Amino acid sequence: MKITVEIQCDGLVGPTHNYAGLAWGNLASMRHGQQTANPRLAALQGLAKMELVAGLGITQLVLPPHQRPDLGLLRRLGFCGSDAQVIRRAMRHAPPLAAWSAAAMWAANAASVSPSADCADGRIHFTPANLIGQLHRSIEAATTARILRAIFSTPQFFAHHDPLPPVPALGDEGAANQLRLAPPGGRRGLEIFVYGSDGLASANTADRPARRYPARQTAAASAAVARNHGLHSRAVAFIRQNPAAIDAGVFHNDVIALSQDNVLICHEHAFATGAVEDIRRRYRMLFRTEPVICVVPDRRFSLADAVDTYLFNSQLLTLPDGRRLWLAPEECQHHRRAMDVLQSLQDQGIFAVLKFVNVRQSMHNGGGPACLRLRVVATAVELAAVHQGVMLTATLAGRLRQWIQRHYRDRLSPRDLADPKLSSESCAALDELVTILCLPGIYDL
Repeated sequence: MKITVEIQCDGLVGPTHNYAGLAWGNLASMRHGQQTANPRLAALQGLAKMELVAGLGITQLVLPPHQRPDLGLLRRLGFCGSDAQVIRRAMRHAPPLAAWSAAAMWAANAASVSPSADCADGRIHFTPANLIGQLHRSIEAATTARILRAIFSTPQFFAHHDPLPPVPALGDEGAANQLRLAPPGGRRGLEIFVYGSDGLASANTADRPARRYPARQTAAASAAVARNHGLHSRAVAFIRQNPAAIDAGVFHNDVIALSQDNVLICHEHAFATGAVEDIRRRYRMLFRTEPVICVVPDRRFSLADAVDTYLFNSQLLTLPDGRRLWLAPEECQHHRRAMDVLQSLQDQGIFAVLKFVNVRQSMHNGGGPACLRLRVVATAVELAAVHQGVMLTATLAGRLRQWIQRHYRDRLSPRDLADPKLSSESCAALDELVTILCLPGIYDL
């Protein structure tokens, strides 16, 4: 049996972090649209979370932000002239604010990842998400692919796939809709792909399509990722998300369910009817043992509570001594029903340590602690092959903190995006960052 580690890959918040309210169906994003953001504070909050995790002895990696504004997008939309002219014309005539989006900070959407133990060829597989459901996210795929290939660059250990074709039937939102259950100790796991749409209507209310907000992940996309990764059919489950959850503002599965080791925690209305029992049955067939599944009843903690607090978007982490840590957003600490659920789970032995983290700048745009993180399960040999310049150490954290203080603004409103200086400031920041992280060539500066 190969002993594995779980690498926490967090997206570093970019210099153009703003509240444009672009994400339809993401209630926090919609609620805070047009407000003034604080990019510097957002980046420092994200970095502080990474430092907390690394300080607990958990492997932590930094994913660099994407280059913004995306002037290439604006030029493809017909705005021409110098960079400054392109920015001014775009903002004056038809402001496509997607070009300034810093949403790549939510690394849970960066890609789907399958550990080598699950894949037929014995390598870790990556498929960058195409994110076609939202314009501001769809422009991330190419840069995400370039960054992942630069960090996980050894073909002997890592296999990289192109994003799926950018068509609605193959809408793919990455690991935010992916769960994995495995017995503690590094064995292969059961990969669970959660989709919101398969193009079929049903008379069953629990299986009908979402009506208020769009379902972003399709069954066809999930199946394609599983095939490309070489996953054994017996070790994969395709589960439909409950449309009622999507219509309540649960735009990704990680807002309503989470997993770690052999533990799955979900809301009563997270999945379609029978899904939890299907997961239990498949796990039992694979491992001849029972998973630990905790279903939080709606009468105790509603879908609205889940969206307000992002309780299920916490990080459930395994500490080096084998105990589990629950890392929750601070919003849960001030919510009585959320605290009641956490106390119950702790009493059941689901986790031993509870900590809270302030990522409020991210939360206001609809991203909690787990949204900021992509997980990569790796063996010690595979970990050694990862680009070491992005592994968070105390020294790197100190350099990044100074870099943020030098380059980030402390306030940014949607109207400020029209300032051409923001583009040059962002480029200067990223030009220095690639040197700090030893990642040349990932931007077109």
